[in-house]
Amino acid sequence: MKKMIMVTMLCLMLVGCNDAGKETPSKTQGMVMYEDVSEEDMSEEMVISVKWDEYEVRYKLNESTAARELYEQLPIMVNVEDFSDNEKIFYLVNELDISDAPLADMGSGTLAYYAPWGDVVFFYGDYRQNSALFALGEAISGIEYISAMRGQITIETHTD
Repeated sequence: MKKMIMVTMLCLMLVGCNDAGKETPSKTQGMVMYEDVSEEDMSEEMVISVKWDEYEVRYKLNESTAARELYEQLPIMVNVEDFSDNEKIFYLVNELDISDAPLADMGSGTLAYYAPWGDVVFFYGDYRQNSALFALGEAISGIEYISAMRGQITIETHTD
């Protein structure tokens, strides 16, 4: 009997060690949990679609933690606002982790995050670099429509 208990415990320990090192975030009841996904799955391109009226703009997100956190919140519907004469913005409920995000410096078509205010920015004109403005991605289609963005928009993941 002791031998059978020992063998069972050994098997359970081996099974528990088998999944070590395979962590990828996923959402469960509002909390970030980890599940088994290969490293290859983590490197998939993150492309999002921003839609309103009959328009659509697609953005390719960078690999920063902030971009991944935005991607994990999708789909969302938000109201977009005009800000200045070169950008549209919306506010997020939760701040993004900017610890590894590059500064925004790509010009028109940039998707960025302004950390002090917690807003996401769609640039349709040139802008000045700012130490609190972080790049999330860039427009890959529909860049000419960004200036027409208005009202309620839907932002969702895009897959081909």
